[in-house]
Amino acid sequence: MNAAPKGRSPLFEDHTLRGSEYLEAHADAAAAWFGDLFESVVPNPEGVALLAVGGFGRRELWPHSDLDVVLIHDRKRKDVAELAEGLWYPVWDRGLKLGHGVFQVSEAIKLAEAELDPATSFLNTRLIGGDPVLLENFDAEVDKMWRKRSKDLLSRLSDSVDGRHSRVGDVAFTIEPDLKEGRGGLRDLHALAWAERADPDFGLDLLDDLEPQRELLADARIALHRSTGRHGDMLTLDDQDDVAELMGDRGGQELMLRLALAARRVAWFSDEAWARWDRARTRPRRGRPRVELSAELELIDDLVELRPDVAPDGLSVLRIAETAARTGSTIGRSTLEKLQESEARIPEPWPHEARDLFASMLMAGRSAIDVVEDLDQFELMVRILPEWAAVRCKPQRNVMHTFTVDRHLCEAAANAAAIADRVDRPDLLVVGALLHDIGKGFPGDHTEVGMALIETIGTRMGFSVVEVAVLVDLCRHHLLLPDVGTRRDISDPGTVAAIAAAVDSVEFLHILAALTEADSLATGPSAWGSWKAGLIGELVERTAAVLKGAALEEVVIEFPTPEIVELMNLRERSISGKKTTLTVVAPDQPGLFGKIAGVLAMSGLEVLRASAHSDDEMAANQVTVLESSTGPIDWDRVGGLVERALDGRLALSARVARRRDVYGRHQRRLSAEPARRLVNVDNSISEVATVVDVHAPDTIGLLFRITRALQELRLDIRSAKVQTLGPEAVDSFYLTDQDGQKLTDPELLEELELALGEVLGDEDE
Repeated sequence: MNAAPKGRSPLFEDHTLRGSEYLEAHADAAAAWFGDLFESVVPNPEGVALLAVGGFGRRELWPHSDLDVVLIHDRKRKDVAELAEGLWYPVWDRGLKLGHGVFQVSEAIKLAEAELDPATSFLNTRLIGGDPVLLENFDAEVDKMWRKRSKDLLSRLSDSVDGRHSRVGDVAFTIEPDLKEGRGGLRDLHALAWAERADPDFGLDLLDDLEPQRELLADARIALHRSTGRHGDMLTLDDQDDVAELMGDRGGQELMLRLALAARRVAWFSDEAWARWDRARTRPRRGRPRVELSAELELIDDLVELRPDVAPDGLSVLRIAETAARTGSTIGRSTLEKLQESEARIPEPWPHEARDLFASMLMAGRSAIDVVEDLDQFELMVRILPEWAAVRCKPQRNVMHTFTVDRHLCEAAANAAAIADRVDRPDLLVVGALLHDIGKGFPGDHTEVGMALIETIGTRMGFSVVEVAVLVDLCRHHLLLPDVGTRRDISDPGTVAAIAAAVDSVEFLHILAALTEADSLATGPSAWGSWKAGLIGELVERTAAVLKGAALEEVVIEFPTPEIVELMNLRERSISGKKTTLTVVAPDQPGLFGKIAGVLAMSGLEVLRASAHSDDEMAANQVTVLESSTGPIDWDRVGGLVERALDGRLALSARVARRRDVYGRHQRRLSAEPARRLVNVDNSISEVATVVDVHAPDTIGLLFRITRALQELRLDIRSAKVQTLGPEAVDSFYLTDQDGQKLTDPELLEELELALGEVLGDEDE
């Protein structure tokens, strides 16, 4: 310890030590060093003792953890302030972090009675140096306090666990987990150990059963500290591959899968222990309340249980799951174990009752998520749906996605249940939501693979040929509405015609629209919002009208609107902003839209969509931007900058480049996979314009640079759609030449691809 620069232990560089072996060796080295310091500072140890507490006290010292210690003394020692100063300053001089306190035993106990953190920290102590009698007295008083105040301390500890879970979220299901504080993380294991000090029967020896999971979580946190060279608990996308390499995994994907499986087990058994304690705490004195639910099931202590005299049959697992989800109850652990041990299986194809039970369970909404988790912990979900094994805990390593694949599917089904009253077949909606991404667990394109899997699954579940076709088509088209709504011009007649041809019926369109909303909400906060909901709502409404017999020209709203035409007829410049929309009407000039895009980029505003129109003299541009998180957009300021840009009095390129330099260097990794660089030119999508899709790494000013390249070729932007999918920008442009015609000249198309390819080549990775 004392040979390392700035206090870092040589063990930090010794990667042969991992997990508990490292933590204990590091704690021992630190204690030995601190013990030598204590002996040099305190020649007479009578009536004073230096104790390691918390993680240091339980021999769990992380590479960049604080050294938590307390200096305990009796009343006779009058030099404790001087001793403490002599102990603390050498630690600080070595660059080590120190958590410290100076107490008499009675003072320490009063603090522990008042605050939970010291109460738990004082449970684990180790004598570094000094009077061992003080340690014995200290430990005895701490034990006495925990026994005497066990109910209060357990209640506070339970509240702390719940609050932490709500604040931090899951280790198992999130893409960037907090290994210590997250649900299923190391702190949950600590809390179980503390609870057992108050009630020895609390965890029923859970900690021994969860030792492999604790070891993996500890190993990952040590590797994180080693990889980053700093204290931290959040395993970000930036760090996952490096941590995986230190741990011997083949990559971040493999590591995150192992961590998810481990944390999921910790979370379930921890939650079960706390729920068991809570039921016992609130149970009436007359014993466990019992309610008969059916000839097969009963409710005991709010747990759905098989009756003792009933042997489970093939449908028991579905009956129990449906009952628990519908009533918002938990399946009893003993019943889960009985089901796991049972040889009974659901007949194939499923009988009608099985399909109804499965759909009814999913229709329960959010309570079904917990039921699926109960089933999954006892290998029952894969018994119902064997394909589930491939998506179980599978990471989705992109910031667009909040959850692992299996949790995403459960969230989508729960969201679908909440809006199932919008469709004619709620059962197909919720089952389709649960299955729509099932292909992500297998090699190949997840939609193509998923369609084949769902045909097999649906048939096995006993759905009719027509119903299976609906489930397959929900998978086939689950990205259709968001892709078209955010990347295509919905005022173009070809857009609505293409959707109408794909969905075929109003009934299916409504199911698909509900699935789109449920799927987007389950993906993450950036995947759904009022802007996207509005676009898809318009698209669905217009498509439904066409499917009911309306002509395309009756449902398509053209740009410019009558109000904008009126402004154009004034033949004057008009710049106005309202909420998230900027409207610019001005005499036509080369690169007009590009200048607007440049101003928005230098102002930190993200463009979502744009429409443009010009006549012989005037041009109109309307741009919708992402709502600002800092308050209302200052359109007066933005409008003034647009005025200067149009008048040639603003160094746009320099200003955009400066903003990119300042903010671009702080961008963090958003996906495990690099963004694509792709240009696709299509003359078949629209009857009136050439559609160009550009996929590129999302960087500041990308839209400005693209429009500048289009300006060189004297191309008009009829409309544009811009969206960001994690690290990737997907920009779509409806382009015409100077005569308002589609781009058909082969040489021009070749130059267009060359120009845009050069822009993408300039982008940073």
